Order: sequence, then C-alpha cells, then structure tokens
Amino acid sequence: MPAAKACHTLGAHRLGIGWMAKEGVAQPMRNRRRHTSSPVERLRLAIDCLPVGTREAMLAGVRANERIIAGAYVDVDGGVCPMLAAHRAGGRTDLLSFARSWDRFTRATRGPRTATEREVGILIAQLQDSLVCATSVDLDVAIKEHRELLRRARVRPRSLLSQAADPTGEILARRLRRPSRAPRLVGADASL
Repeated sequence: MPAAKACHTLGAHRLGIGWMAKEGVAQPMRNRRRHTSSPVERLRLAIDCLPVGTREAMLAGVRANERIIAGAYVDVDGGVCPMLAAHRAGGRTDLLSFARSWDRFTRATRGPRTATEREVGILIAQLQDSLVCATSVDLDVAIKEHRELLRRARVRPRSLLSQAADPTGEILARRLRRPSRAPRLVGADASL
C-alpha cells in the first residue's frame, strides 16, 4: 500500500469512519498497555516491596484493630487503613503504591468504607505468605555466616601459625625444573 494511502486510511479511522474497517484495512495499534495482573497480584507485589519489619507490624496492626478500612487513611468512626495500622504497630514506612493497590483491590472509589472480612482475610494471608517467603531465603543469615568464616580465617591462633611454620620430620626437596635431556658439555667442549 502506498504511504499516502496508508496515512489516509489511518486518518479516516481516527475520524471514526467505519466503512474503512469493514473493508479489512489494518487498524492502528492500541496506545494503552493492558494490565495482565489481577488486583490481588498487584497487592502482593506492593506487600513484597515493603520492608520485613513493616510487614510484621502491618500483620500485627491488622489483627489488633477492629475496623480496617479502604479508601482513606482513617475515618471518623476510628477505622484505620492497613498502612496506619502498621505505623501504629511500629512499622515506620510510607509506601504510596501499597495504599493505591489496597484501594484498587478493595475497589474503594467513593470514599472510606469498612473492608470486608474476605478482603481483610486475603490481606492477612498475603502478609503471612510474604513473611514466610522472606524468612525462607535467609540471605542475611548466609551473609552473616560467611563474614564469620572470613573473620575466623583472618584471626588464626598463633599456635597454629607456629606449627605450620616449623614442620617436624624429614624435609624433602626437589627441583622445580626437569634437567634438559641434552648432555652438558664440560671444559674445552663447552666453548663450541
């Protein structure tokens, strides 16, 4: 298809001329990216981005509070969002992506409302699973053990060093290079 005709076809589509689409003319690509993840998956991703201490505090705060809300930080009846519950339980992190994903998950678009038991149950399950996954990695423990081994290797007891420096028993010595197979010339024959 000539370039001029292609531009005309795309322009016609943008103007809303429907007969071009019926003839099988190529349609322009979508500009918006489709979301392939569900609201639960996005909530889990936001939870996993929180520090472990904040996740633990959020779990304790959500369990301790009677009213967990969605759509606001706090309401007039004393309900709190999970992030405020975490803050009150000692998790001093402010992550806007968690608040947005929580509100998307709960579909809270018209102001604050009490989260359902199902929503709170899913949040608690996701927090627990995230904490289990975080502690099963034990990367911090492995790093700590590695550093301890390095420290022990650097600080060897003097008695071990002195034993290694003064061996007992017979000492064997050998040449590092093999002698060449050609016979050495000695004396007057060496001047050739």
